Amino acid sequence: MSLASSPFKAAVLALCLGTAPLALAQPPAPMPAPGGGPADTVTTQLPRNVIPTHYAITVTPDAPKLTFTGQVTIEIMVTKATDSITLNAADLTFGKVSIARGKMAATEGTATVDAAAQTATLRFPQALTPGRYSLFIDYAGVINTQANGLFALDYKDNAGQDKRALFTQFEAPDARRFVPSWDEPSYKATFDLSAVIPSDQLAVGNMPVKSKTATATGKTLVTFGTTPKMSSYLLFFGLGELDRATKMSGATEIGVVTGKGNTGKAQLALDGAVEILPWFNDYFGTPYPLPKLDNVAGPGQSQFFSAMENWGAIFTFERALLVDPKFTSEATTRRIYETVAHEMAHQWFGDLVTMAWWDDLWLNEGFASWMATKVTDKLKPQWEMLLTRVGGKEAAMALDAFATTHPVVQKITTVDEVNQAFDAIAYQKGEAVITMLESYAGEDVWRTGIRAYMQKHAYGNTLTDDLWRAVEGAGAQGLVTIAHDFTSQPGIPLVTVESAQCKGGMTTLSLKQGEFSRDAKGKTPLRWHVPVMAQTIGGAAQRMILNGSGTMTLPGCGGYVVNTGQAGYYRTLYPADNLSALTGSFTKLPAIDQLGLLADNWALGIAGYQPIARPLDMIAAVPADASPAVLAALPGYLQGAYFMFEGKPDMEAKVSAYASAKLTPVLAAIGYDAKPGEGPQVPLLRQTLVDTLGAMGDRTVVAEAGRRFAALANDPAALDGPLKNVWLGIVATNADQATWDRLRAMANAAPTALEKSQLFALLGEAKDPKLAQQALDLALTDEPGKTTSAAIIASVGYTHSMLAVDFVLAHRAQYEAMIDVSARSQALARLGGSSADLAMVTKLDAYATQYLTPESRKVVDRAIAAIKARAETRARIAPDIATWLAKK
Repeated sequence: MSLASSPFKAAVLALCLGTAPLALAQPPAPMPAPGGGPADTVTTQLPRNVIPTHYAITVTPDAPKLTFTGQVTIEIMVTKATDSITLNAADLTFGKVSIARGKMAATEGTATVDAAAQTATLRFPQALTPGRYSLFIDYAGVINTQANGLFALDYKDNAGQDKRALFTQFEAPDARRFVPSWDEPSYKATFDLSAVIPSDQLAVGNMPVKSKTATATGKTLVTFGTTPKMSSYLLFFGLGELDRATKMSGATEIGVVTGKGNTGKAQLALDGAVEILPWFNDYFGTPYPLPKLDNVAGPGQSQFFSAMENWGAIFTFERALLVDPKFTSEATTRRIYETVAHEMAHQWFGDLVTMAWWDDLWLNEGFASWMATKVTDKLKPQWEMLLTRVGGKEAAMALDAFATTHPVVQKITTVDEVNQAFDAIAYQKGEAVITMLESYAGEDVWRTGIRAYMQKHAYGNTLTDDLWRAVEGAGAQGLVTIAHDFTSQPGIPLVTVESAQCKGGMTTLSLKQGEFSRDAKGKTPLRWHVPVMAQTIGGAAQRMILNGSGTMTLPGCGGYVVNTGQAGYYRTLYPADNLSALTGSFTKLPAIDQLGLLADNWALGIAGYQPIARPLDMIAAVPADASPAVLAALPGYLQGAYFMFEGKPDMEAKVSAYASAKLTPVLAAIGYDAKPGEGPQVPLLRQTLVDTLGAMGDRTVVAEAGRRFAALANDPAALDGPLKNVWLGIVATNADQATWDRLRAMANAAPTALEKSQLFALLGEAKDPKLAQQALDLALTDEPGKTTSAAIIASVGYTHSMLAVDFVLAHRAQYEAMIDVSARSQALARLGGSSADLAMVTKLDAYATQYLTPESRKVVDRAIAAIKARAETRARIAPDIATWLAKK
């Protein structure tokens, strides 16, 4: 699964992910490890006396009425004598229930639903003895309007006609909303899926269509092929007025499925999947086992995710899959390719081999994130994707530096906690740790271990240790110890250089390990076995495992980098003289080390480990002709300094003036519009410069946005291009009433669902509180569309967090109807999480106390910790930034 990308500023997202509360019928019980694995227990929330082996499901959706009926035959194995069968069911009503053994006549039973526990218990006149049975269930369910279970997405097609398409979203615990089932990842089974559908619509499933049969009602019974053995959350069904385009990649049919007339906008996804699949087949050493692989695009959006790795039928919201040259930015284009790669990596890591329980969710998400970066770098080297790992690591550390963090492998005891596991620790820290471990093992040894892991556990379930043992068994001695340290305990190692001495052309470093923290510096630090790779500038890299303290000797003298290549998951605190040396020789370093040093030292300054002047000096020293990828990082830091003075317009103006002086020459050199022959990183640099300077009120950029917006009056295509939504965002931020009204009219007149949703979201970005309130009021109407209203409120929350939070609290029921069930307990934390107002802490805590359980309030607690730290940091750092600026 790919997490939702924020349409405004994604930096806050890492602090604000969570889940919705869910009660349980019973405490979790241990179960035998699936497939006879090495562990002796795996968490379950169901009685472990019945195992499903095959589902034959037939559903009949009634899209206009938002209901469906279903029949399922489940082949089961009763392992212990029992007088009842308990399985998962949510928002389902039961009709006839019966059970048969072999050729014996079926025996009818009864179903009792526990709605709070999301289970149904089936009882029959006689106890069931061990053996094989066929379980028959007639049932009915609801079609939701947000992305949980079977859900509907309403949109206007390219001709402006109202349409409704149906899709499914089952991760983590929502297959139970579609079919009564053993809805836990360890209960793998095969699936036959059939659906009675309108004859003029296209149905999509995990497997190709096996047959189509006309029914007496004038509809068509579509039956898909039998799936491989898989977990319930990977089942998929889609239906609507859809088009499908295909290409072959070896023996596999690759497809894209979109609303009618839109397959051309999915060409990047189609071509990308065709070139990615052979690379993955080779890397994993296990060919993709299904006959087809579709990327299915759905209109609308979710507040929780952007794509889902259903086996053979990846679902992705249009905004994360379709490319429209009229407004798709270069950054979005690359993110689309990477999303396709991420979800395709899941076809092995997650689908073919699945974690036994949600404790090891990171095995899916961290690995898919790492693999997506890796394959994109291999196939699109001009994009320099490995450089993005610095930003990913920082997103993880933004959570991991607080006492409210959690280990990569986290104990999940209730379904209530599952969706909270989808955060930057699972994704970005997972990727960062794998990057570090691959660097330690070596690429070839690491790949050999992965291939062995895939071959051994195909169609089964695993625990994290299964992966570590496979890689160490391939030759990475000592890897298990390092891996356990970084995945079984939370936090960030801090490597401090206590001294550095150069003698005889060799530099000896004395290193000490501690722990980096934003809010618990006084605690006893944890210990890790830290793989350190260091070198002097121009010298040969040296390695050591640091556990406590130690020394290492590096060839050469002068400035040195302790985390050279930035593969290590730790921060490094240098003496002032080395930072000065690195600053003076900054452009002699590889781009990834430049990015890593900027990120590391900024974080150390913000957290109070060193004066903030040190990273500011480093930022100031970056020349205008530096790597575009490095220059693109500078606006974010300067905007961070700008935010330190929220509510102090005179100081905001001084930061903005400095940023303009630093960045405008770079923007002037590359221009507002693309030039023939410019480097591949220049479009990203242009986007971040225009966006950030506009956000900080740079007069020239704001005026240019206004000029281009005014040109729309005579030329509707005046803004078309990759920066269209960036320019419109600047206009929306600075809008007056007339401008806001015009943007609203543009949203209503937009020719596609994708463009419409993006324009509506911009209405929430207005700095004017009156216009922000109008945007909130608009979100409660039907005008934006069912899945767009929440995005408007989120946009307001970025600039006016208290206004947005108060609005949601006043309209809680209406707001919760706009968002996925999975997103409900995270939603308020997302809206308020960017605040530095301690009054927000009180408000969020009161909300969590009243409405959330101890398990489901964890994301709120993370937001509270971040708000407290942000308030403390601004009070401490702002005067130092002001002093630094005064000297410039």
